[in-house]
Amino acid sequence: MRSVIFTHQLYQPEKLFPFSLTKAVEELPAGMMNNRRRWEQIVERELQQGSGLYWFIPVNLLPSRQLVAQLKTFSEGDFLQLDKGGILIGYGRAATDFSGTPTGHIPESDADLIEYGWDIFEKNARLLRFDFELLTAGRQSAPVDDGNRLSTAGAVFIEEGADVRCAFINADKGPVYISRNALVMEGACIRGPVFIGEGAVVKMGTRIYGGTTIGAFCTVGGEIKNSVLFPFSNKAHDGYLGDSVIGSWCNLGAGTSNSNLKNTAGNIRVPLPSGVYTAGMKCGVLMGDYSKAAINSSFNSGTVTGICAHIFGAGLSPKWIPSFSWGYDAAIMYDLQKALEHLERWMQTKKQTITENEKALITQIYNQTKTKKS
Repeated sequence: MRSVIFTHQLYQPEKLFPFSLTKAVEELPAGMMNNRRRWEQIVERELQQGSGLYWFIPVNLLPSRQLVAQLKTFSEGDFLQLDKGGILIGYGRAATDFSGTPTGHIPESDADLIEYGWDIFEKNARLLRFDFELLTAGRQSAPVDDGNRLSTAGAVFIEEGADVRCAFINADKGPVYISRNALVMEGACIRGPVFIGEGAVVKMGTRIYGGTTIGAFCTVGGEIKNSVLFPFSNKAHDGYLGDSVIGSWCNLGAGTSNSNLKNTAGNIRVPLPSGVYTAGMKCGVLMGDYSKAAINSSFNSGTVTGICAHIFGAGLSPKWIPSFSWGYDAAIMYDLQKALEHLERWMQTKKQTITENEKALITQIYNQTKTKKS
């Protein structure tokens, strides 16, 4: 029985561009799982459940141990409210049940929400630590091959079927979780907190720093720090990726790197369709699903790309690369049929096939993008 109902009053999809184009907010990967799975596991394992009763939870609200402890005391009809109004989270039979005096107030500054794309990497290290507890509770790690060098072995969890040999894993600053059928090659250096998804490949000599999530069936190499790669994407060669979010089915060509810090050390401004927003001091690239970058691409700090962008050009990239761009010239669009054909071939490299639903969604976004250009 479904015991969680996700509500949508605390986020604006346009601020989560480009990821909200193709994914529901609760399905966005961060930490070691998406927010839907995270909350469903918390409710199933730790919170009260009753017949006909539901937990009403904002799709972009991130849990904490303090919040979960507070929710454990809830009875039917209890709810938390933001100081500025609005139901934050409640337990009852219908959303209309929550009236009267709230069980508690939460200052808006204390509500941990995914509101912008850069929140995904900024909050990823905390989520990795939180999710590690959820995923490893009551479970035993597979034995670690003697050829590996580990620090703080108790914070390293390796699933059965993972192949990890001659790697350096340091979990002093946070846990490391390596999923089944993942391959971590010789000389890889991993410094937690880090998550390696199912079937992912970490190539020889890769350096992965804390706050990083490598999604299922990704292939990675070079240097990666405080970044989230959604499933089925590649950053397979040398180059730097930092403080970034890369959507599904993306590819960064050999030598590609991004800037994540201004020479002035000032806050980075990020262009979105709804306006220009200020991120923190560090922000790399936010890349939508199905986009590809040519070899030796250089991404400016705070760069945003739409979906299905074919990215190439001289010098630093523009900070705004629309969906279906062909190179840096925003006036030229990637032909839809060629984009679908190329994506079909790309998916075959990972033994996947594009679905009719994916084709329909990509076509819809293409038509919307073309209409805006005309």
